[in-house]
Amino acid sequence: MIYQKIDGIEFKMGKKFDFSFLKKYGKVFKVFDDQDSGNICFGIDNQGGRIFVKFAGAQTSEYDGDISKAIERLKSTVPVYDSIKHASLIKYIDSEEIGQGFAMIFKWHDGECMGRMYEESHRNIMSLPLGEKILIFQSIIDFLIDTAKMGYVAIDFYDGSIMYNRFNKTTIICDIDFFRKSPSSNDMGQMWGSARFMSPEEYKLGEILDEITNVFTIGQMGFSLFTDSERDEKRWPLSASSYHVLMKTISPDRSNRYISLAEFCKCWKEAIR
Repeated sequence: MIYQKIDGIEFKMGKKFDFSFLKKYGKVFKVFDDQDSGNICFGIDNQGGRIFVKFAGAQTSEYDGDISKAIERLKSTVPVYDSIKHASLIKYIDSEEIGQGFAMIFKWHDGECMGRMYEESHRNIMSLPLGEKILIFQSIIDFLIDTAKMGYVAIDFYDGSIMYNRFNKTTIICDIDFFRKSPSSNDMGQMWGSARFMSPEEYKLGEILDEITNVFTIGQMGFSLFTDSERDEKRWPLSASSYHVLMKTISPDRSNRYISLAEFCKCWKEAIR
């Protein structure tokens, strides 16, 4: 691992790389260098406003795979962001081949990431009032319901995909790179994703991946938000009935889960009244 700088910002890399092409977009004020996907991301001050640039083509510190595959994976996400138009989703602007790799450009959104890899942001979100957490969770539920209606199944959707702006009380969804059209099937054996959020079928080659899979995902997201992934009922801050609603979502047996996100949402709202 080595360290290098751009516009005075130090970040870590697997190998030194020339990022001078980023000057085209503006001045870097933030670097996100700890993704294991092969991407590295930058917050950039641009004349038209701040932007977020996701780049594949460099050897990052957390990725030891084939760089060409990282580039192809990032390219394959363009149709996802192109087709999913949602008020909660980070706004996709453009993409291009540049700097011996591939870059995607998004509008910058101020907020803190719920993911555990960002320790201070994670702590801040975990310490939010219960009422705010309920609103955040409902925004996530609504997003998954809407994307399911668009025909997508959420793969690799985890706490690192959630940002929250404490000042304007806005939830922002980001990093939906691996969403795919439903119905789909497990073609990897172990799918991309954080183990805390993955259903049993995401570990078994040939298993169906669909909306019932995402019922599991939303259940894990709920435990992540309300108890930092603890499932002990004694630590559950809401009603007993809401705890049992969430436990039903994460049943290892698909047939015991809710049959849709909408059905789960209805039961959840009734349980937290």
